[in-house]
Amino acid sequence: ADWFALMNDKMGGDIDKIRTVGKYLIEVWKVIGMDMSKVKFLWSSEEISNRAEEYWGQALDIASRTTLARVKKCCQIMGRDEDSLTAAQILYPLMQCTDIFFLKADVCQLGVDQRKVNMLARDYCDAAGRKLKPVILSHHMLYGLKKGQAKMS
Repeated sequence: ADWFALMNDKMGGDIDKIRTVGKYLIEVWKVIGMDMSKVKFLWSSEEISNRAEEYWGQALDIASRTTLARVKKCCQIMGRDEDSLTAAQILYPLMQCTDIFFLKADVCQLGVDQRKVNMLARDYCDAAGRKLKPVILSHHMLYGLKKGQAKMS
């Protein structure tokens, strides 16, 4: 999710640092014993670039069927106030919703903080006349390790 981290200004918006952290997290999965023969890690930037026509066609269809007010409701996942959103932060929920269909996910398992984007995907299915909607499985967030930190991020 390198581009998503970049849009959310993670690691100060430094894409090289974001990718370093991503590689580190892959190593963490290896160390804890994940069977790497059954897993494929993807960089969003590479997947989107390699299949740009498919991805952006889907993203534009979602965007054309969604009001700006509806998208702004989803921006709370980034902890942002609606009045201070950047254009990238407006794109974020549209791209996250696009990923659900781009990755052909039947089930979306995300934290409760992501439920508005998941519901955006289901609303899009209604607007686009898609009969099969993604199933949403939401779980509670892990609390942060710092005093007063509401969620781990």
